Amino acid sequence: MAQEQKRNWVAIITMFFIFAMISFVTNMAAPFGNIWGMSYEWAGMAGNLMNFTAYLILGIPAGNMLIKYGYKKTALIALIVGAIGLGIQLLSGIVSNVYVYLLGALICGFCVCMLNTVVNPMLNLLGGGGNTGNQLVQAGGSLNSLAGTATPILAGALVGTLTKDSFPDVAPLIITGIVIFLAAFAVISFIKIVEPQGDLKNVTYEKSPLDFRHCKLGIIAIFFYVGVEIATPGMMNAWISHESWEGAATVAGSLAGIYWFLMLIGRLTSTFISGMVSTRTQMIAVSTLGIILIVAAIFTGDITTTLNINLGFIEISNATVPLSCVFIFLCGLCTSVMWGGIFNLSTEGLGKYTAKASGLFMVMVFGGGMMPFFQDLVVRPFTGYLGSYWLIVAMLVYILWYSVSGCKNVNKDIKVD
Repeated sequence: MAQEQKRNWVAIITMFFIFAMISFVTNMAAPFGNIWGMSYEWAGMAGNLMNFTAYLILGIPAGNMLIKYGYKKTALIALIVGAIGLGIQLLSGIVSNVYVYLLGALICGFCVCMLNTVVNPMLNLLGGGGNTGNQLVQAGGSLNSLAGTATPILAGALVGTLTKDSFPDVAPLIITGIVIFLAAFAVISFIKIVEPQGDLKNVTYEKSPLDFRHCKLGIIAIFFYVGVEIATPGMMNAWISHESWEGAATVAGSLAGIYWFLMLIGRLTSTFISGMVSTRTQMIAVSTLGIILIVAAIFTGDITTTLNINLGFIEISNATVPLSCVFIFLCGLCTSVMWGGIFNLSTEGLGKYTAKASGLFMVMVFGGGMMPFFQDLVVRPFTGYLGSYWLIVAMLVYILWYSVSGCKNVNKDIKVD
């Protein structure tokens, strides 16, 4: 029994490490994208779009990989794919070809899709599901947020002043990522990870995860959640960046940075309280608060405030900004726990169907590319920047409804062993 517990902790720590690498790979698209944006106006966010497109393409196949190869082999394949993707992005700067960069970003997207498919269900299952399963997912999410916060800061420190020829400056970070992936591959190869659901290859699936009402509705909730997570700071960044006062873009980036930092704080807090406070209670609380904050932001657009914030790595000095921005970046505390919470509620009681459900969840991560695009190109021209946040309110209302009612498992009669 003690040996089994030790093996489980090795697996848990390994999954934590992989969770951090997901954010590292995802956020490495931005520094290269900013450099390419100096030459091609459309290229700045194209790498992020390619990352999300990868989820749409590989989500279901990645779930099938868990069934065919298991958690460990799928993670190892993903690590090799990630090293190749980063290598191709590095090559794009050498050969000076933006399309090579986009290919690398797509391949990196394949990597993080597979890694996400592995870590979320495995941490939930290793924690035994329920509150403790959510606790492990939130702990892994904290490391994910930490890596997500550190990556752009390190890239910015290396690049300094952005130019068309900044590729060599960011190259050390890319090379470091490749080395970390290869080292992780070597370490995980020698670690014995017990598959939490045993051998899935010989399992018979009588139903689909979509036959579970709470899973089907949760998959929709994940689509909206990732849209909320990305669009909330993204629209604020675009709004403030387009202001005419000097240094607006710098302040806008810092405001968005605070949002992501608060996501880290929220996930750390959830890690400590999830053993005592149920996932459903947390989800109801944060979705309700998120709606209040965004509605407050919409109705305080004409009020300004002066911000002086120094977090060491984020500094804002005597910046007069709309009070709405404060409500918007505070929403990071709310979105911080939603990914793990929705996943936990949606897969509760799925048993052998969890791996297939994980693949479906990865497909819906495409909402992080689709919904911000829809908000910016379809809603904003009619409503303005702040008015477009009503779309975010609508998505949060659905997440609140799911947390209150939609998450209840009404299909307990389906065999899941």
